[in-house]
Amino acid sequence: MNLVFKALSDPTRRQVLQLLRYEPMTAGALAEHFPVSKPTMSAHFAVLREAGLIDADKVGSTITYRLQLSVLEDALLAFAETFGIGLSATVEKLDEHPAR
Repeated sequence: MNLVFKALSDPTRRQVLQLLRYEPMTAGALAEHFPVSKPTMSAHFAVLREAGLIDADKVGSTITYRLQLSVLEDALLAFAETFGIGLSATVEKLDEHPAR
């Protein structure tokens, strides 16, 4: 879980995830959206892959990234539950106050 939050802590990586919400994109197409070097973008992609937030397919020299939404959803649900928000909190409240 810490790897997910580390990955989400950077605005560039959050923007990469936003771009991938719509469709898979190549590394080059993603890099065009940012004023940083390709090695810097590669480092961002590595952090996102390590956290399981994106998946990569390599065909020849082209790498295509896609969002792994289930990992992001799990992280956000766990984060919400930490603060008493979400399904677990609702179930606990129902258990405390059963229907009459």
